[in-house]
Amino acid sequence: MNATQLLANFDRLAEAPDAVLRLRRFILDLAVRGKLVEQDARDEPAECLLEQCELERIKAVETGLVRKEKKLPPIFDDVPYPLPVGWVWTRLGSTGRIFNGDSVSEGEKAELSKVADGHPFIATKDVGYGWQQLNYENGLRVPVGASALKVLRANSVLICAEGGSAGKKTGLTDRDICFGNKLFANEPWNGINASYLLALYQSSFFYTEFSSRMTGIIGGISRSEFVLLPVPIPPAEEQIRIVAKVYELMALCDQLETAQQERERRRDRLAAASLQRLNQPAADTTPEVQREHAHFHLHHLPRLTTHPEHIKALRQTVLNLAVRGRLVSQDSNDVPVAKALAKVIKQFDVSEPFAIPASWSWVRVGDAAQTRLGKMLDKAKNKGTPRRYLRNVNVRWFDFDLSDVFEMRFENSELTEFALKRGDVLICEGGEPGRVAVWDERENDIYFQKAIHRVRFPIGVNPHYFANALREAADSGRLATYFTGVGIKHFTGRGLASFSVPLPPLAEQHRIVAKVDELMALCDQLEAQLTTTQTDSRRLLEAVLEAALAPA
Repeated sequence: MNATQLLANFDRLAEAPDAVLRLRRFILDLAVRGKLVEQDARDEPAECLLEQCELERIKAVETGLVRKEKKLPPIFDDVPYPLPVGWVWTRLGSTGRIFNGDSVSEGEKAELSKVADGHPFIATKDVGYGWQQLNYENGLRVPVGASALKVLRANSVLICAEGGSAGKKTGLTDRDICFGNKLFANEPWNGINASYLLALYQSSFFYTEFSSRMTGIIGGISRSEFVLLPVPIPPAEEQIRIVAKVYELMALCDQLETAQQERERRRDRLAAASLQRLNQPAADTTPEVQREHAHFHLHHLPRLTTHPEHIKALRQTVLNLAVRGRLVSQDSNDVPVAKALAKVIKQFDVSEPFAIPASWSWVRVGDAAQTRLGKMLDKAKNKGTPRRYLRNVNVRWFDFDLSDVFEMRFENSELTEFALKRGDVLICEGGEPGRVAVWDERENDIYFQKAIHRVRFPIGVNPHYFANALREAADSGRLATYFTGVGIKHFTGRGLASFSVPLPPLAEQHRIVAKVDELMALCDQLEAQLTTTQTDSRRLLEAVLEAALAPA
């Protein structure tokens, strides 16, 4: 596929991540390689143009506009890539008067902010990324003719020369300005089109050359290195045609970007509306209709989940439905919780944050489980045999990371008290309070530290259901109401004991856990598929762009 065919069929590749941004760069790369517009044999060669530029530079030296400098070395055989007939490689310093701006203190800026009229003062923050204009409305003005600050004329090019945005931020002036010392200006000689220079500055080729000469910890390029950068110069007439085509195609990119954004907004609205209908059904919506809504959403998942945020929202919705009794159907044969656990749980009089099925009950953790914090780490007082123990960092959401497990001394009399067994629910007290996982005995003879709560349910509670309910409360913000602390939050033992859980009959808990696992596995597949699709789209686009840029 050549460049013309790619531009004509770009909408087919527009699903790749940052596709329009890549298209913009591709257009500029075509422009500086002589592949964007056709060459015209009647154009005066760029060599003649550069001879005129040199005469203009000599005159500027004689008049004192620029200082006399050592002549720039020519470019002969070591060229970055071949150019069309009529083009020529030269040094950037041969294209115009290049200089940096002035350092202005905060106090001086405060004075400039009081000036009612004058030249705008442009700092690095006023220069944008990509094909953008400069920000002239920052309130800083330099009095005309009454300041020692250097003035840059209209139709000149700026580029950031220092810091994280070096070589990335560029701009074209449409009026006379003053500017900061971290910017390099290029007042082009006659015949060098400023808009062509802007396109050149924003091309991948130029940034590669620019960044290869950057030095320092914060990153920057000196003027002496900047003027040596190799640049391709077309005939003056072709520069004009290139600029016209670039502006035309950038306008097309704007349209593509707008269309993409609108399409994504429609997808987001559809996904949000579908999830909203699941999470907050109308008061007269029957369970059967709710399940139909869920079936519709799950059936159209591939179309509704085009971003990681969509999948994250879907996971939250699955848990939201699970703890409200809307993920699986109730079974009239299930014994209601209040009756089944009457001998174990004495307190069911708990305020209801939201409605639950009749066979369910709200239960406080402290009324249904045994809870305790782990052992305090105190190297000076701890005695006994060194044994492996879990810290806060080892407990992930629904999983454990045992790649970095420490040891603490435990006495034999403490082993039973701090041991872990299958089905123990481990909850982070701090760090990310409420982060939870269910111990699966993947390792024997392991214990836990005081930064972790251990919750054991003697009967009637599936620990995996409880972990899902805790995650739903964390996602919805309800769990945070049980935390203490202003800056650093903690989920204390008192907060955990008072935390209320919507508890279904045990058989339904098992059904819910199985369904949640099934849907979370589906989310994992969608996430992997989305990543693969994006990667494949990116690789395809890069391969097509590379082929279109390759020499004929």
